[in-house]
Amino acid sequence: MSAKVLDSFALIAYFRDEPGAETVEALLVAAGRKDSPLHMTDVNYAEVKYSIVKKDGADAWAEAAKILPGLPIDFHSTTRELADTAADIKARFKMSLADAFAAALAKEKKAELITGDAEFKPLEPEIKIHWLK
Repeated sequence: MSAKVLDSFALIAYFRDEPGAETVEALLVAAGRKDSPLHMTDVNYAEVKYSIVKKDGADAWAEAAKILPGLPIDFHSTTRELADTAADIKARFKMSLADAFAAALAKEKKAELITGDAEFKPLEPEIKIHWLK
């Protein structure tokens, strides 16, 4: 199983049972079985948290936070190198800074990015993207 990076879009879809949730769940199950965790930056984790709190409330986040430790996801802190790559991506493409960090981690890990966020479309020549539907 090749490395996979989750964008916040993917994890939010999973927690809210939105389109793409079944695909994310299947990836999480496969990652757990193969002891090959998915990856996400702490920046994208913060985006997941604030999005759920803002739209669904603190109780919804509390429930999601109980589930997170059991999921096969490695969370990556920001390094200067990752920040430089994210900044370069952000400077070249119209996207949020959090999305730039997800793309940077995918580049660093030579991983497939799991998302449904159209902001990543221009990056297809640079990183492999698994589009959630």
